Amino acid sequence: MAKIPTEFDQRRLPDLIKRPLINEKATRMLELNKYTFDVDPKATKPEIKAAIESLFDVKVIKVNTHNPPAPARRVGRFAGKRPHYKRAIVTLAAEDEIDLFPDV
Repeated sequence: MAKIPTEFDQRRLPDLIKRPLINEKATRMLELNKYTFDVDPKATKPEIKAAIESLFDVKVIKVNTHNPPAPARRVGRFAGKRPHYKRAIVTLAAEDEIDLFPDV
C-alpha cells in the first residue's frame, strides 16, 4: 500500500484551487460550514486539504470530491467542450470560516 506524503510542494498548492463555486446549492451549504471549489483535475484530497489550510488559514475537517463531465459548448457549427475541473466540497471546523464576500 502506498504511503500518502505529508509534505507537499508549497509552491504548487495555490495553483490547485481554481475558484470558489457560487451557485444556489453551494450558497446553502455555506450555512453548514461547507465550501465548494473548482480544483485542478489531478489534485488529490490531501493536497486540496493542505492548499485550503495554507491559503485561508483554517482547519479542514473533510474533503469530498467529484468529477462532473466537461460541459458541452457549441459555437455555430463547431461543437466542443469547455475546460474540465474537479469539484471539491470542503468542510471546515466549527470555529473557522472563509470570507467569500468581503464587505459587500
